[in-house]
Amino acid sequence: MKSRLYVGAQLRTLRQSAGLNQRAMAARLGLSVSYLSQLEADERPLTAAVTAALARHFPAALADIEGEAPARRLVALGHALADPAVAPLPPEEIARLAEERPALADRLIALHAAKRAAEDRVALAEEALTAGVGARLPWEAVRDWFHEAGNYIDPLDRAAENWAQAHDPAALDAALAVHGIALSTDAREEAPLARFDGATLHLNAALPAESRRFLIANRIAALAFAAPIAAIVAGSALVQPEARRLLAIGLANYAAGAMLMPYAAFRDTARVVRHDIDRLSRRFGTSFEQACHRLSTLQRPGAEGIPFYFCRIDMAGNITKRHSATRLQFARFGGACPLWHVHEAVAIPDRILVQHAETPDGVRYVSMAKGLVKPSGRFARAPRRYAVALGCEAAHAADFVYADAVDLRSPTPIGISCRLCPRADCDQRAFPPTDRAIAVDGDVRGVVPYRVM
Repeated sequence: MKSRLYVGAQLRTLRQSAGLNQRAMAARLGLSVSYLSQLEADERPLTAAVTAALARHFPAALADIEGEAPARRLVALGHALADPAVAPLPPEEIARLAEERPALADRLIALHAAKRAAEDRVALAEEALTAGVGARLPWEAVRDWFHEAGNYIDPLDRAAENWAQAHDPAALDAALAVHGIALSTDAREEAPLARFDGATLHLNAALPAESRRFLIANRIAALAFAAPIAAIVAGSALVQPEARRLLAIGLANYAAGAMLMPYAAFRDTARVVRHDIDRLSRRFGTSFEQACHRLSTLQRPGAEGIPFYFCRIDMAGNITKRHSATRLQFARFGGACPLWHVHEAVAIPDRILVQHAETPDGVRYVSMAKGLVKPSGRFARAPRRYAVALGCEAAHAADFVYADAVDLRSPTPIGISCRLCPRADCDQRAFPPTDRAIAVDGDVRGVVPYRVM
């Protein structure tokens, strides 16, 4: 039988590092203030109910308290038993099952993972058949490589963090000069954003400060981390030359973001400001989009941040960047759900929209979306308009400042895409789902001329 575990010091340290007083921490965990006080004073042991609450709100911290394997088991089991295909269990029963029957819990987790993998394969086949897509294009192969890597590249991330500790991120020009590279400003209207000729990095004169910093960091990363980047590319399963070159570029971009936003410092600051992206951008001198993207990469084993999904979408609804550390998966082909607020955000630049949504699998998410505009520099060329979205499961709402603006009792029902969405009563449907039959009645007309069976 497992001995009783007293974790007062760890709980108190966790609360203080999150910037919470006892009342706020108790409210987050669903406890009374007096009960939390007794836990912190080691007058009460850790219980299954408290363990379950920690798993929901502080999964990374739970690994420090109970050990990495039990914590990961509890979080994974909670996800598996939240599947709408199974009857729900109270959180304390899930925690007790993970603790008392670990072998059974591991089998349930494996079964759920196999179920999700099978669903993903079916969805991929349906989308590919529907879209008439054969072999993956190089950029699709690289996108999928990052997704399969969990959008976290440990050797590069740690190398970039070590670099940031040894250098001043405010003096990137000097750091570039160490590599024998000069900087030049290109004022031509047709100049690319950046051009490197082997000796000089030429930057477009119209670049905003945060873009300029990122491009300098990118060039430093390509030089300083050339060996690990080459090793990662060589070890990848990518065979197309263009895909391998794109992967090298993507890895340098990843390292540049990790240099400007070092892992531990960025994750800890994000927790303190409740993932307020504007505050993070100011603190680290990055753009809104760069900060969003970095939040989606905080998946270092044992020190994970909140699991986020991130995407960028253009005016036509094309998803040009996507990654999900949550259970939400984006459609590989075709458009996204029209009820998703990111579409509206594209048309309303510089305004943050917030949404509480529920996908067909019963999982609820809180997300923010912001429309952004990148000026073209002249009237004859249209500016680039797009939106970025960042979201997490509603269980993390207390740590996501944007959740304060939504009613967590009434989510908007959304899907992945019309071709994959099973909802039969959606009046925004563009296409019928590929895995459902439809009934057509010429005498009855609704929003669409068919009924999903």
